[in-house]
Amino acid sequence: MARLLRALRSSQPVARFQRCCGLFPAAEEGGSGGDPAEGARERGVSAGRGPPSRVRSGPQACGQKYVVKNYFYYYLFKFSAALGEEIFYITFLPFTYWNIDHSVSRRMIIIWSIVMYIGQVSKDILKWPRPLSPPVVKLEMRTDAEYGMPSTHAMAATAISFSFLIATMNQYKYPFELGLVAAFVFSTLVCLSRLYTGMHTVLDVIGGALISAVLLVLLYPAWDMIDHLLLTSPFCPLLCIVVPLVLCYNYPKLDYYSPTRGDTTTILGAGAGATVGFWLNNQYAAPAYTSRNFQLGFPLITGKIVMVMLARFFVGIFVVLLTRQLMKSVVLGMLGYRYKFPIGDLEARRRLEVEVPYKFITYSSVGFSATVIVPLLHKQLGLM
Repeated sequence: MARLLRALRSSQPVARFQRCCGLFPAAEEGGSGGDPAEGARERGVSAGRGPPSRVRSGPQACGQKYVVKNYFYYYLFKFSAALGEEIFYITFLPFTYWNIDHSVSRRMIIIWSIVMYIGQVSKDILKWPRPLSPPVVKLEMRTDAEYGMPSTHAMAATAISFSFLIATMNQYKYPFELGLVAAFVFSTLVCLSRLYTGMHTVLDVIGGALISAVLLVLLYPAWDMIDHLLLTSPFCPLLCIVVPLVLCYNYPKLDYYSPTRGDTTTILGAGAGATVGFWLNNQYAAPAYTSRNFQLGFPLITGKIVMVMLARFFVGIFVVLLTRQLMKSVVLGMLGYRYKFPIGDLEARRRLEVEVPYKFITYSSVGFSATVIVPLLHKQLGLM
């Protein structure tokens, strides 16, 4: 067992997977030695010959070059990796709330927040390094500043896909097998993308998926109770703000700056703002989206419904992005005035007393806007 774990934690399986998918360090193209100058000419790096996309400079600080021989896998896994990034969360989760079902969205957001917090903290407690380069090709730079175990991409993909399946399987009429396959394919693609991009070992990915699965099993029996408390408890708004803030300010300290604390604050802030919005909507009977159009199955979705859904989405995303930009500017301006630093000072923005309030206030405003302001705007525009 110890030998197996060492093998799964090694960088070699990741490198082999990349080679099988047609991703090579520039020096290894063709898998053999040969004249380096000739190899360079074939790759188009001498005299500027060859297609400019044949050799790409990876975003590593070392300027690592790599060769893509199979662009199907390259774009598939680059897209799959994006499914675990902020751009996916800030579009898919609100889309679910605006167009599918409030209860489904609430459950996914709560599960996502809990799973991601545990995953991010676990990284900085375990402090397991990411795969070595070489032999692995690194396609991302920002996340390479973090530790590896567990893969939070794998955790989030597993949590979101399977919580969506569990939350909808008894409310909507669709083949359970189809939903199970879709959840499995979604989470598998995201997991494999972490190997392809060279960001995680096999053990990181397996560990992340398993931790997420265990948390889903443990939390599922309490879903209804948690949902009821979040909607009805008079203490909900206070607890949803105070508890995440305490967790963010007491995040595990590292010897160097890592984006994990900022990412965790972003996630908990968005979850807190959305949860306060859920509570407020329930208390004051804010406009609710109906899902009766979907109860009999997806074949009944008409062109008119699709247009309304798209209109809701684009209006909502515009408001969400506007809120994020506005609050970011306002909060950073206020913190810059308080702590005497220019807004563009990246080092100052990484300080605890700046990063936590800046990201928490910005993204809690985003979550609140998505769940309260956007539905009210949809009602005014006749999109309900």
